[in-house]
Amino acid sequence: MRTIFVQVKCELGQAYKVAEEAVEGVKQISEIHSISGQYDLILKCYLDDDADVGHFVTEQIQTLPGIKDTFTMIAYKAFA
Repeated sequence: MRTIFVQVKCELGQAYKVAEEAVEGVKQISEIHSISGQYDLILKCYLDDDADVGHFVTEQIQTLPGIKDTFTMIAYKAFA
């Protein structure tokens, strides 16, 4: 399994709807948190080792209604 974190910037007033849609519609999402700063949400996703990160983000995340922008981070190792 590969872990990625996707920060999501939502259209104004849409963060809760985006989070609800994401958690219901994307099985690879493990957790969603609302955050402060430039982005509204952070999604923790587990992908199969052979999954294409780019296709996953552009086809499964960025196409959700209410998403304005994303920033993806690939995690290398979990320490705890």
